[in-house]
Amino acid sequence: MLLNALTLALRAIRRNVLRSSLTALGIIIGVAAVIIMVTLGNGATARVTSDIAELGTNLLQARPGQGFHRGGGARSEAAAFTVQDAEAISREIAGIHPAAPTASRPVQAIFGNRNWSTTVTGSTNAYLDVRAWQLAGGRAFADSELRGGQAVCLLGNTVRTELFGARDPLGATIRLNKLSCQVIGVLRAKGQSAFGSDQDDFLLVPLKTFHRRIAGNRDVTSIHVSAQDGIDTETVEAQITELLRERRNIDADDEDDFSVSNMEDLVSRLTGVTQVLTSLLGAVAGVSLLVGGIGIMNIMLVSVTERTREIGIRMAIGALEHEVLLQFLVEAVVLSCLGGFAGILLALLISVPMAGALGVPLLLDPGIIAIAFLFSAAVGIVFGYFPARQAARMDPIDALRHE
Repeated sequence: MLLNALTLALRAIRRNVLRSSLTALGIIIGVAAVIIMVTLGNGATARVTSDIAELGTNLLQARPGQGFHRGGGARSEAAAFTVQDAEAISREIAGIHPAAPTASRPVQAIFGNRNWSTTVTGSTNAYLDVRAWQLAGGRAFADSELRGGQAVCLLGNTVRTELFGARDPLGATIRLNKLSCQVIGVLRAKGQSAFGSDQDDFLLVPLKTFHRRIAGNRDVTSIHVSAQDGIDTETVEAQITELLRERRNIDADDEDDFSVSNMEDLVSRLTGVTQVLTSLLGAVAGVSLLVGGIGIMNIMLVSVTERTREIGIRMAIGALEHEVLLQFLVEAVVLSCLGGFAGILLALLISVPMAGALGVPLLLDPGIIAIAFLFSAAVGIVFGYFPARQAARMDPIDALRHE
């Protein structure tokens, strides 16, 4: 009986291909929209997670004077950190890689007749470790260069491109404002961060070189710390906070005049936001499935009216009420399922170029595809039941009299 109902449904749909296609259009758009939104949302979440991971594994950053008072006002200017603060963190806190004291300043980098406005960062080789930065060429700083504050530098990929183009910069001498600096290495490109900034638009010099010949002071504006694998970063964060409060002589009742940010917290928050937005967009797209269901119900009601005499003939020759109900219900479900299949194909055709255009990975979720398809079938059942019931309850005599 079910096979016979399916055959009749396909025959009815084939007789009115254009009307059936337009009827299923709402389901097609709804299913495609849900899959596309969730796929792109998952890709955006993965992109954010990957970009933040590029900042460094298990990274924590301590900065002086960051944040706001509990009352909402901005904090007053706080004293900078010192190199000794970073050394104390490396020495007294277990489960971390050596801390990297850093300081930065905007500079004009010049080579020959080319120049580029960028940022110079002073630090140690520990900066490469905590930020998971690899060398594309050359070498890191020698111990003698770090201790003596020699004028050597490592170029970010953007600076290398702007100053040297396709030329090999190793061994060349560039000027940073008034400082002449020899290029000893080039950093591997990382691209844009999750916040839209160019991570490669900087160059690295020894911290002592930065203090003596660029900044003219001994301030450390941030300390980068990387926890070892398996170490709880929240525990490390609490230990760093306690140590810095002690070193900066902050009383128990006073607020911190510095902040320690945990990249794992940032990842969790940003991925949470993108997941909520993905769910919201998916829910909005799902509304079009309901609209498509209403369209199916309307067309099926029209179909019942058009086929009144057919229904009357079937019932007159012995068709039972539940058989007529099944015929029209199956027709509505088949129409919805065909729309679901078409929606899945449309989603695949659109998701691939859109993911490439947005620069996010294509992460198709089989679960969402299955849910969208099953929901389209459920829409056919729910919205097809009322027209099918109306057809099944017709009086055969009245149906045969229908013109």
